[in-house]
Amino acid sequence: MKIKWLGHAAFAITSKSGDAIITDPYTAGTVGYRVINAKADIVTVSHQHDDHNDTKSLPGKPQVIDKEGEYEVSGIKIKGIPCFHDESGGKERGGNIIFVYEIDGIRIAHLGDLGHALSKEQLDKMGRIDILLIPVGGYFTIDPVMATEVANQISPKVIIPMHYKTEVVNYPIVSVDAFTKDKKNVKKINASEMAIEKDTLPVQPEIWVLEYTK
Repeated sequence: MKIKWLGHAAFAITSKSGDAIITDPYTAGTVGYRVINAKADIVTVSHQHDDHNDTKSLPGKPQVIDKEGEYEVSGIKIKGIPCFHDESGGKERGGNIIFVYEIDGIRIAHLGDLGHALSKEQLDKMGRIDILLIPVGGYFTIDPVMATEVANQISPKVIIPMHYKTEVVNYPIVSVDAFTKDKKNVKKINASEMAIEKDTLPVQPEIWVLEYTK
């Protein structure tokens, strides 16, 4: 399996068989990252904001999943778990969907624009998570402190931060350093893409900081 960070909350996740998922595709002009032209068979959308839901600009005709529930497409199991975009039960920014994917025996969670700590019910629905894609920039989502708490709740083998400030983002969010500061086992990956095998996942939790696709 391969994971590629496209920028913001958008990733391309490709199985060994070549089936590809794109998460939360942004409208390029809203955040400053390059136009997404990656192949997708499936697109998941955590919520309907234009920095997360630009499915129409993607090439081809991928299947779009933007609601809670359980799905199976090309042997990939996907579960959408409802949560909120804020700490006020959605009163400020509405709802959000956590997506859990099971690909090549690896379980990945994409938290979208999560805005709060998780309940026991949500954690139970998520189950074991190997790789966690988590927003850390704050303001619109959980901040570095809350992101640390949520990561501890989930206890994955790999944490990949997303939705933080970079040189091309003008949003009032913080950089990834605010999340990784004083943490152990932080690996800065000098690439946007990683190939991952179930048997080679780290024994001790690691944070992988990917470069966005340029």
